[in-house]
Amino acid sequence: MGGTQITGSKLLITIAVMLAALMSVLDISIVNVALTDIRASFGTPLDQIAWVSTGYAMANVTVIPISGWFQRRFGFRAYFAGSILLFTISSALCGAAWNLPSLVVFRIIQGVGGGAIIPTAQNILFSRYPPKEHGMAGALFGLGAITGPLLGPTIGGTLIDAFSWHWIFLINVPLGLLAAALAWTSIEQPEFKPDLSPIDSPGIALLGVGMVSLQYVLEEGNRDGWLDSRLIAFLAVVAVVCLTTFIVHELETDHPVVDFRVFKDRTYAAATALNFLIGTALFAGSFLYSLFCGTILRYTALDIGLVFLRGSWIQLILMPLVGRLIGKVDMRGMIALGLAGNTLSLWMNGHLTGAAGPWEVTMPIFVRACSLSLCFVPLSVVALSSLSGQQRGSAAGLFNLTRELGGSIGLAWMSTMLSNNTKQFANDLSRYVDVYSPISMEQLINLQRSTGARTIDAQTTALTMMQGRVSLQALTRGFNEGFLVLTAFFALSLLLVLILKPAAPGAAPDPAAH
Repeated sequence: MGGTQITGSKLLITIAVMLAALMSVLDISIVNVALTDIRASFGTPLDQIAWVSTGYAMANVTVIPISGWFQRRFGFRAYFAGSILLFTISSALCGAAWNLPSLVVFRIIQGVGGGAIIPTAQNILFSRYPPKEHGMAGALFGLGAITGPLLGPTIGGTLIDAFSWHWIFLINVPLGLLAAALAWTSIEQPEFKPDLSPIDSPGIALLGVGMVSLQYVLEEGNRDGWLDSRLIAFLAVVAVVCLTTFIVHELETDHPVVDFRVFKDRTYAAATALNFLIGTALFAGSFLYSLFCGTILRYTALDIGLVFLRGSWIQLILMPLVGRLIGKVDMRGMIALGLAGNTLSLWMNGHLTGAAGPWEVTMPIFVRACSLSLCFVPLSVVALSSLSGQQRGSAAGLFNLTRELGGSIGLAWMSTMLSNNTKQFANDLSRYVDVYSPISMEQLINLQRSTGARTIDAQTTALTMMQGRVSLQALTRGFNEGFLVLTAFFALSLLLVLILKPAAPGAAPDPAAH
């Protein structure tokens, strides 16, 4: 379509896009590793440090869906390079933050830049590469997007150990400056004409208030008891009212800031729904797995990062290979196989115990990495390639938003479930630990004998150790239950593959998409 055609060096544009995507996604995973050190540096209470992540997430999810409108308004080169610079400058400010409020403010600004990078990067690659190479474009974008979570915990732990937490932000500066320079000098959009239609101010306001409210509810709801908190209940109502009104308004206005009409395309709608489910299972599964390794297996942050690195490196090889298969095999089969593999990896997680060895811990991550490689690239190609260039801006924003929202909902859901189930399992197990249980009494006597020579009160010490065993077993069962619920939930996603339009092997994407 006119105005969406991009020219310029394909190599330099690809490097700029992958660098920017890597930087944006790396920042999310790398910050989580540093929260403990940031809290210690500022003397921040435990219940406030989460705002370092929450502030970024709120800005991020607000900008993602309207990135298509900004692309039409300012063009790919100006918007993409400007977003990278904003992210880079705010990263430097985060590294120089002097207290928690200043860091949160700078993280919000960083989220505005970061929210624009991913959907815009994806759209740029699909607009620069010809339709027959969209599979490779999706694979290259995926490489930039998945390398961040893969390397984030390891790089974060190394930087903190060697220097300080400030460097997890300062590392973005050279990468950002290079990516912005490449984007500005390489991206050409010769037929671009700015979209000067009236600004949809009511739509932007409704979206901003609704998404910020929803993200706050998802981030803080479990900590504040969900609807037991008046603030959470109020913001939940605000989110529902604003977002519902926003959707109705966007469907009726002549110049929507987000074009929901793309959901009329059956394949795009099904692929976006699958993307939401993948986000739910991926983020929630990673959250549970990191906690499991830290609390049950007693791994350090760096150890956890190395587990993910050992299990996920295969994606760097598989992504380009999958990209080459696009157009040669039925993408629905690849997506179904990837979803089945993800389901299997969650099932494997659901049967781990505190006695799990290195092989048992790494294998579920490896299976998930292989499976994500099979479905991540084909899903994005299936979703976006059949749309026109004008539609693809909003479509890419909504596609990425659904994954982020799925992740936020999955994290809130699993966090609440883990807390509730652990308490319930602890109560259930405690019923069997009493003086009438031969097994309990035998274990108690053995503990008293083993600690008697080293403690003053062997009985009290033995009882404390018994209670610790009960709590640990309850927590393990809580993790297993969460993984198995995600397994059942994710298995249902296979039904959505049936809605995708079949594509014959060798068929190229719709040329209208270029």
